[in-house]
Amino acid sequence: MASNDWFDKDFYQVLGVSKNVTDAELKKVYRKLARQYHPDSNAGDAAAEARFKEVSEAYSVLSDPKERAEYDQLRAMGSGARFTAGGQQGGFEDVFGGMFGGGAPGGRRAQSAGFDDIFGSMFGGQFGGGGASTGFARGPQKGRDQTANVTLDFDTAIHGETVQLEREGGRPLSVKIPAGVADGQKIRLRGKGEQSLTGGDPGDLVLTVTVRKHPVFARDGLDLRLDVPVTFHEAALGATIEVPTLTGEIVKLRVAPGTPSGRVLRVKGRGVTTPKGTGDLLATVQVAVPSNLSADAKKKLEAFAKALGDENPRDDLIAKAKG
Repeated sequence: MASNDWFDKDFYQVLGVSKNVTDAELKKVYRKLARQYHPDSNAGDAAAEARFKEVSEAYSVLSDPKERAEYDQLRAMGSGARFTAGGQQGGFEDVFGGMFGGGAPGGRRAQSAGFDDIFGSMFGGQFGGGGASTGFARGPQKGRDQTANVTLDFDTAIHGETVQLEREGGRPLSVKIPAGVADGQKIRLRGKGEQSLTGGDPGDLVLTVTVRKHPVFARDGLDLRLDVPVTFHEAALGATIEVPTLTGEIVKLRVAPGTPSGRVLRVKGRGVTTPKGTGDLLATVQVAVPSNLSADAKKKLEAFAKALGDENPRDDLIAKAKG
């Protein structure tokens, strides 16, 4: 949709290109200027930020075939013309009168309805009635929201990080990913959507996050889970074992004598940290059965089994199944 300030802006000059510039050349020029004036590369430089916004607006219009054609048409029809208020329409009609066969006063009056029909939709509103006002009925409109998908490594999602994205048209965008973002979560980036073409605020960018799986850890709310293998004798006799954390630090856990598979050991404060709180690390014990036994080990294990007697750990299970 056209903007009422397009008459004063030469987008071709802003980008330093000719009116016959191709889409490929336009994209190449924009990428170079965007990298040069991007706020991330010019921290605290207000002039660079203003230039970046100016370049982005120009590219947003010229890269859209429909908007570019509309812009070219308006610039060709009324180069430098401005709307005037309160009945001072003489200069305005002189510029556009030829479009409606004007010349005779009656001709101009008769064509005023057609002018409203043609230009009303282009500027998002109708001209004032009775020929006394040419103001717009609608004020500046917010730019359109945009959506995008981003895939993050597990560590990045948990700890947060600034990542570089490439938007439609090759425009770069730096995005701060907050710590603790979850798979499927949506992040709304205020003012990172489409620029307004009517002087309003930019739209928002809504990112949908996909988090890659981790080979060791899994997320459960604010907690992190992992399976920890222990030997039979560690589970039976008790032991102190070492367990990794997501930061790479190793913590020690006490396995009590007689610990079965499936028991969960908790490490406080080693989970996910978000503004809502910090979770724990939950280690699920898995008793590891040796796959290879030496002859001596097998002999001793058979002696151990004989020493245990006829105790059957499944007796209770069978009894419960029978009711």
